Amino acid sequence: METLYKQIESLVSNKLPMVSNLSNVSALLFKLDNLNWAGFYLADENGDLYLGPFQGDVACNFIPYGRGVCGTAVAEKKTIIVPDVNKFDGHIACSSLSKSEIVVPIIKDGLVYGVIDIDSPILDRFHKEEKAFLEKVAILLAENCFGK
Repeated sequence: METLYKQIESLVSNKLPMVSNLSNVSALLFKLDNLNWAGFYLADENGDLYLGPFQGDVACNFIPYGRGVCGTAVAEKKTIIVPDVNKFDGHIACSSLSKSEIVVPIIKDGLVYGVIDIDSPILDRFHKEEKAFLEKVAILLAENCFGK
C-alpha cells in the first residue's frame, strides 16, 4: 500500500480543485483488491453527507448525519470497519453486493469535511493495514483539499 500512497501523494495538490483531487484518489483507491466501491461522501453545513467522486456501483446520493456507517463515522469522528454490513445496525444498503465496509472521516481543525468510503463484496475485507493506510490518505486530503 506504500506504493499506492506515493501515487496518491504525487497526484494530490492544493492548487487543484477538490473534485479533481478526489476523482483521481477514488480511481487509485479502486485499484485495491476485492472492492466494489471506493469514493467519498462530503459534508454539507448541517453535517449531512452527499455523494462525491467515486468508482464502482451506483451509490446513495444523500446520507443523514448519524445514519449508516458513513453518518456514524462523521458523528463519532472515527474510522469504522464493518466486517459484515448486514450486522451493522442501521446500515444503508446502497448496493446489495457490498458485504464489508470501511469508512474514514476526513477531519481538519476538528471539523469533518467528508469521509472516504470503501465497500467490498467479501466479508471481513478490511483490517488494521487498510485503516492505517486510509487514515494517512485522509490526512493528506484534509491538508490539501479542505478548509482553505
